[in-house]
Amino acid sequence: MIFITVKWPVKPEFADQWPELAKEFTDATRAEPGNKWFDWSRGLDDPNTYVLIEAFEDDAAEAHVGSDHFAKAQRDLPQYLQRTPDVINAEIDQDDWSQLGEMTVD
Repeated sequence: MIFITVKWPVKPEFADQWPELAKEFTDATRAEPGNKWFDWSRGLDDPNTYVLIEAFEDDAAEAHVGSDHFAKAQRDLPQYLQRTPDVINAEIDQDDWSQLGEMTVD
């Protein structure tokens, strides 16, 4: 699977609104064939930073980047950002989440 983590540095004046500003992009991506998850979290140390964790089946990531909603997000979302987001993009030999054995809950 393709596993992607993106740090989105949102301008402070838009940080509280970010989930709504990114909602159309989020909903459309989650509806794509081959999307496994597309989950946002807000930074505890910096509430102006959102972290996006997303995953796609190997053959679905290219369609995501080529989609109309991705192009719209490229046009619309940068105005709300402090700078270019940081990304880690990796292919991993896994199909889903694994359990964290070091924190087993009985």
